[in-house]
Amino acid sequence: MTLTLHQDSFRLAQAFTISRGSRTHAHVLSVEVNRNGATGFGECVPYARYGESLESVAEQIRTLPAGITREALQDLLKPGAARNAVDCALWDWEAKFTGTPVWKLAGLPEPGPTEITYTLSLDTPERMEEEARKHAWRPLLKIKLGTPDDMPRLEAVRRGAPNSRIIVDANEGWTAAVYSDLAPHLLRLGVALVEQPLPAADDGMLAEIARPLPVCADESVHDRASLARLKGKYDLVNIKLDKTGGLTEAIALRREAEAAGFGIMVGCMVGSSLAMAPAMLIAQNAPYVDLDAPLLLAEDRAAPMKTEGAILYPAAPALWG
Repeated sequence: MTLTLHQDSFRLAQAFTISRGSRTHAHVLSVEVNRNGATGFGECVPYARYGESLESVAEQIRTLPAGITREALQDLLKPGAARNAVDCALWDWEAKFTGTPVWKLAGLPEPGPTEITYTLSLDTPERMEEEARKHAWRPLLKIKLGTPDDMPRLEAVRRGAPNSRIIVDANEGWTAAVYSDLAPHLLRLGVALVEQPLPAADDGMLAEIARPLPVCADESVHDRASLARLKGKYDLVNIKLDKTGGLTEAIALRREAEAAGFGIMVGCMVGSSLAMAPAMLIAQNAPYVDLDAPLLLAEDRAAPMKTEGAILYPAAPALWG
């Protein structure tokens, strides 16, 4: 078996901004697994928030022994982007080698078309209102906030998209006091869900303050080991393959999270359709599916995932799975 790594860059349709900064390209690490005449593909998006870079992730992958199996991989690499790319490439390789789709290999239902969110990046209230008007036909919008001056932005988005359901993602940008002040206004403006309002290291306050609308963990949840400390603080968990370390752990995390009473969001980093394809398998029937990264790209893989309006379709075998 050989593992081949590529650094790829995909231009975004427009700059994408969250409370931590902006980007104009999606920089990803692509992995090819070649064995017995079949090739599997995977992709990850290293995230500086978790101490990852393209170089550090590539170095982790280079430490893997020849002939690595998906089962052994779970112990050799920690949850994160490096394990994700290899795990998904191994799933894809097995599907290509056996002629059996990944969903069947994993014992999952056959995936179907899924309604997804569309994300408005952090900007001035005027520009966010303009973007909201362009996408007001979409049933679910996600808006990036996380600054001390978010109310004008939220009001602007609601003016621009009066009928859309709204998810607010603060990306750890608020304090408990700011969130408590904003919460009644979030309810008044019909916000359906707030994602990671407080820093992961300080989210204990969520167990002590009122939570008048559902709160979803993102940076506070990575894999199943994260679940125990989320009880009483969060209502949902955002499952991202770059956090779980691949599809294998993501499947187990969804099952365990649901058994523990958490609602499910399935999310993504800003990557290509290759990164979204395996996530679609765990997104089936999830209340919130935030796999809109391909909609944010000006360029994508050769066989991109198909969208029609707010509906994302499962990947074609030529892409993955």
